[in-house]
Amino acid sequence: MIEKLLKNFVGLKKNSIAIAGAHDDSVLSAVKQALELNIAEFFLIGDAKKISAIAKEIGLDAKKFEVFDESCDVSSAKTAVKLVKEGKASALMKGKVETSTILKAVLDKDCGLRGSRKLSHLAMFFVPTYHKPLFMTDAALNINPNFDDKKDIILNAVSAVSSLGIKLPKVALICAKEHVDEKMPVTLEYEKFVKMNESKEIDGCIIGGPFALDNAVSPEAAKTKGINHPVAGDADIIFCPEIISANVLYKSLTIFSKAHVGGVIIGANAPIILTSRADSAENKLISIALGGSLGGNKL
Repeated sequence: MIEKLLKNFVGLKKNSIAIAGAHDDSVLSAVKQALELNIAEFFLIGDAKKISAIAKEIGLDAKKFEVFDESCDVSSAKTAVKLVKEGKASALMKGKVETSTILKAVLDKDCGLRGSRKLSHLAMFFVPTYHKPLFMTDAALNINPNFDDKKDIILNAVSAVSSLGIKLPKVALICAKEHVDEKMPVTLEYEKFVKMNESKEIDGCIIGGPFALDNAVSPEAAKTKGINHPVAGDADIIFCPEIISANVLYKSLTIFSKAHVGGVIIGANAPIILTSRADSAENKLISIALGGSLGGNKL
């Protein structure tokens, strides 16, 4: 199932991924599956003895990889970042290290991968009832972004999705109304973003909103409400105003809609793949495929 989904999504391509803290059974199991599907190649950074033992246990030939023996989490993260910075790997992946450790190495002013924009999270969903991959931001990183933060988050998502081969992605700005209302301040921000898009200040996409969720993804709902806009009912990117609504939507799609999903941190000079032990094997593969595909692209 997952192989068909990924092959049908033409934007995905194979790249090398540096894994910090690779001495983890769930991570190496995901690596094994990714190799079997020819999704990505890997550099393994972590406790070499543990990597070897886990690889033997799950039937993964560790001799196929370049393994960097780093038992310290900080050193592991720095080595992985260095491999990306030197162009040997195209993306970074979190293994058995803390997210904060990875991000600190990424944001190091001298040796990191700091970009010009704020970091943000991008999720890619394969929803059974939707006609194409659906992207959403930001369900995991920015808690309550201000206007400038929101602009960076939108630009990050547009750059990433465009680099995957989706020309002029359609961005739906989501809240609880379909029109501007001073009592709901985010709608005023959305009005500004739409105008910035119309004036080409934010270019390379079509921005519409405010939309309620149904009007963004359902042509029937948009028609019923009399909404005539290119984004209505056909969104590529769902933008949520803060982490609460985004996180609720993210988990609703995975639990109630049985959507397959992968996620990456973008906004740095390379994507950062963050998987959880709670993620299904298929969802880990989507994250790896998405991060590997984005790696090497100008975001």
